Amino acid sequence: MHRRRTFVPHLIRSTLWLSFFGAILVAWWIMYVMAMDMDLDLLGRPGPMGQAMAAMDPRMPMDMPMARFGPLFAMWAIMMAAMMLPTMVPTLTTYESLMVSADGTRAGWLGVLLGYFIVWVAFAAVITGVQLILLFGGVIDMLGIAPTWLSATLLVVVGAFQFTRAKEVCHGVCHAPMNYFLGHWKTGFGGGLRMGLGLGAFCVVCCWGFMALGFVGGVMSLAWMGLATLLMVFEKLPDIGHRIIKPTGVVLIGAGIVLAFF
Repeated sequence: MHRRRTFVPHLIRSTLWLSFFGAILVAWWIMYVMAMDMDLDLLGRPGPMGQAMAAMDPRMPMDMPMARFGPLFAMWAIMMAAMMLPTMVPTLTTYESLMVSADGTRAGWLGVLLGYFIVWVAFAAVITGVQLILLFGGVIDMLGIAPTWLSATLLVVVGAFQFTRAKEVCHGVCHAPMNYFLGHWKTGFGGGLRMGLGLGAFCVVCCWGFMALGFVGGVMSLAWMGLATLLMVFEKLPDIGHRIIKPTGVVLIGAGIVLAFF
């Protein structure tokens, strides 16, 4: 009987974690298929068909998914799953430790995950709107690639943000979620959802710049997606996360200056 009582929770845990990582893999596969369908290589560079697509006018009387909110929002939402869910592993494992030492539950774990993802999907809607404004304003092309002046500006702005108090505070929450849980602890699914929403909000403020940098090389660049994901994962690692923020800022500002003047 004791073995049965311990087997079922372990089975549920394993199933949920496998589903979690499976969702990440599916999201990355979808982004890969989309990039290939748009004739882009792994760096986001277009082939002949991709170049023709980039040159299209979004006002042309034909169906262009990248010029409509629905398909573009779906793309960004899937991209959020691919890029942001991996960064949530420390947060979910921290909550699991509170399932042993406090009164956390698996339902609360799911609530944290859902709340976090809701915030990032909301951010996907915002950045979709920004992309459409830039597209119809003639600032970026159909592939979401910005001109040199905007790319350089984004690199410098995002790099400078790495030195701000807002980055420091929000990174502190993302880097040490245990402190947030202890200060905002709520039980059950509803409590987990509230905490997930709060953690997601801090994470959006902390990491919005890496998402905005998608316009530098093209929002469908798998290389940018992978590099940004690695940076955000490294920033949340306990031992090195706080040490790479400012060096990353220096590199981004330097890249922006080089792009602008050379």
